[in-house]
Amino acid sequence: MGDKNHLLYVVTIHAILALLHFIVSDAVETLARAGGRQERWQLLRNNTGVVTMHMALTHENTVIIFDQTEAGPSQYRLHQRYNGRRCSTRSRADLKDGACYAHSVEYYIHGNNLRPLRFVSDPWCSSGSFLSNGTLLQVGGHGRGSQRIRYFRPCRDHLCNCSNRRGHCRVIDGMLRIYYCLNMIELLLLVEGMLIVTNLYLNYIPRTDLLIFLFCMTLMTRMVAETTSTLSFIFLLMVTSSSSPTVTPSFFNYQRNRVVKTFPRIPGGGFRNYPSSGSLVILPLDHQDRFQKVEVMVCGGATSGAYEAAARGRFLPALSSCGRMVITGNNHIWKMENMPRPRTMHDMLILPTGHILIINGARRGCAGWQNAATPLLRPYLYNPKKSRGQRFTVLKATRIARMYHSSALLLPDGRVLVAGGNPYNTYTFSNVAYPTELRLQAFVPDYMDRQFNDLRPGNVTVEYEGHSSGVAYGTAFTIHFWLGRRPSKDVEYSVYAPPFTTHSISMNQRLLKLRCRHTTRDGGGLMSAVLEAPSSPNVAPPGYYLLTVVNNGIPSLSQWVRFIPA
Repeated sequence: MGDKNHLLYVVTIHAILALLHFIVSDAVETLARAGGRQERWQLLRNNTGVVTMHMALTHENTVIIFDQTEAGPSQYRLHQRYNGRRCSTRSRADLKDGACYAHSVEYYIHGNNLRPLRFVSDPWCSSGSFLSNGTLLQVGGHGRGSQRIRYFRPCRDHLCNCSNRRGHCRVIDGMLRIYYCLNMIELLLLVEGMLIVTNLYLNYIPRTDLLIFLFCMTLMTRMVAETTSTLSFIFLLMVTSSSSPTVTPSFFNYQRNRVVKTFPRIPGGGFRNYPSSGSLVILPLDHQDRFQKVEVMVCGGATSGAYEAAARGRFLPALSSCGRMVITGNNHIWKMENMPRPRTMHDMLILPTGHILIINGARRGCAGWQNAATPLLRPYLYNPKKSRGQRFTVLKATRIARMYHSSALLLPDGRVLVAGGNPYNTYTFSNVAYPTELRLQAFVPDYMDRQFNDLRPGNVTVEYEGHSSGVAYGTAFTIHFWLGRRPSKDVEYSVYAPPFTTHSISMNQRLLKLRCRHTTRDGGGLMSAVLEAPSSPNVAPPGYYLLTVVNNGIPSLSQWVRFIPA
């Protein structure tokens, strides 16, 4: 009897300990939640037709969404092929022909509608960047798409009649000799190495444990009938884990064709790049130090051996660590901290407030076909200015898993567009744990709540001098906005370069806090502020940026501003 009582006692204690472990683990997220937060989720569309593997916001307030072309038929059926031949609804061959289905769409934010675009070659795992005139230039892909370069110029006319090729709504695809510094990451090649493309040379870097940041301090683009300013420098930071003793993070001067500075390796085990798929961001740049302090942040990734374990059906916990390091100056130290939960395959976006949103991803496994489990449904909000241990807040959960081949993007109205998710190489909707996901959502941060409308600057407009098409570097320019009450002492003005997002990397993303020379308040709540543009393309490459006024932590709706050479 005593043995039975002892056994019952032991079982009870183990049950209590297991319950306590669950409660404590869950409390990491629960305690991090701020009381009364009003962030929410919106379901925008039940079906985008294509998986949102790649996504980019244009200055015409549309979003380009595309998937791989070799995934077979999408859910957006076309009436005719690229060559003009009709697609039959009765032909069994046409019903399976990928050419009879769109693999890219353009989403119109204001109307919440979309139209199909056409790809000739496969853009799977490609990279992208915007030229100074707002054209999306997109490089690489899979198969015959790996050596292709495509460009798309956004158009306000939904019929695409302002395109150079009248009436043809498609991504122009061709072997053009266009090289530009912001678009050099060939994710597809990460299995065997990394291809870095510049206007001077091709550099093939071996090994798979590289996570690459590209800081292009100026933009060099060259297109048909257009030549813009010439870049002078590319910063290439390669971040490796301590388990890779042969590779050191470094600054690379492409003009000298040599490494000019090395950095310490990020502490901890595991890996950060694909297929481990951690994410990265440059923290906001500030005029107060003349944009001289550049600090990077890397979060999450996969445990060493996760890819091999997933092939055997075992999903190892992801990494929970984040590392921050200032890469300018001479004091380079990784400062480590932990997220509330381990995370891989997530996206990191800079919000207008300067906070970092960590969204999407999984708790276990890594990227790749069916290589992950336990989706993380709660985003994290990271405040870089708070003390360590107080920087993370856990936000409201979605009900939709967003893991492999999902993406997220900041919109001009302050919401975050979230879409995608497909751990299969075809469109698969049934009899699987995580089916292909075609629903389109918006995450609405708490700063969008109506209770803050009296603090929110409204009707922001940018004043260009004369007939100029933009603001020259280093010059002053005026913006106007409405504010019903007097502004707080904490008013900031920022510009944001929207990224090309795919595979947990938001290429070219950056936010700069601009100097305000002075403000005036006219009657009726009208405010005017004289701002100072970045001093040179070394800080902000030429092109379109989202300008936002932030009053006491509450951002306005953003308006586009264009920076151009003098």
